[in-house]
Amino acid sequence: MFYEAMWGMHALWWVFWIVLVVALVTWGRGSGGGGRERASRETPNEILRRRFAHGEIDAQEYENRKAVLDKDR
Repeated sequence: MFYEAMWGMHALWWVFWIVLVVALVTWGRGSGGGGRERASRETPNEILRRRFAHGEIDAQEYENRKAVLDKDR
């Protein structure tokens, strides 16, 4: 009976440490500020400028899309 209780306590300590490590890792990742946050904060005009700067769209397409965005304001 005594040994069964000891194995129960041993298992509880393992659970405690695993939960603690998982919580710390999760908390650490949440405060990192990954690239996904940056992309979601970009305005439509910033995305358009970035795509133009990277050569994804040409000058004519940039002007057309910019006019549509400015018209919606």
